[in-house]
Amino acid sequence: MQIRLNGQDRELADAATVAELLASLALRPEGVAVAVDRRVIPRGEHTSHRLHPGAEVEVIRAVGGG
Repeated sequence: MQIRLNGQDRELADAATVAELLASLALRPEGVAVAVDRRVIPRGEHTSHRLHPGAEVEVIRAVGGG
C-alpha cells in the first residue's frame, strides 16, 4: 500500500503497523513522535495501530544538543 511519509510517497506492506514502519526506517520508538492523519499515536499503540492506504504520516525525531 502507499502512504505519505513526511511529505513523500512510500510503499509499505498492506495493513502495516506504526511499529513496522519505524522498524523499516531503522528507528527505535524511543525519541520519536508519530502522527497519522494529524493524530498523535501514543508509543503504547505503535504495535496495534494499523496504517491505511493514503495515510498521512509524520515521524519526528528528537535531537539533543545545545
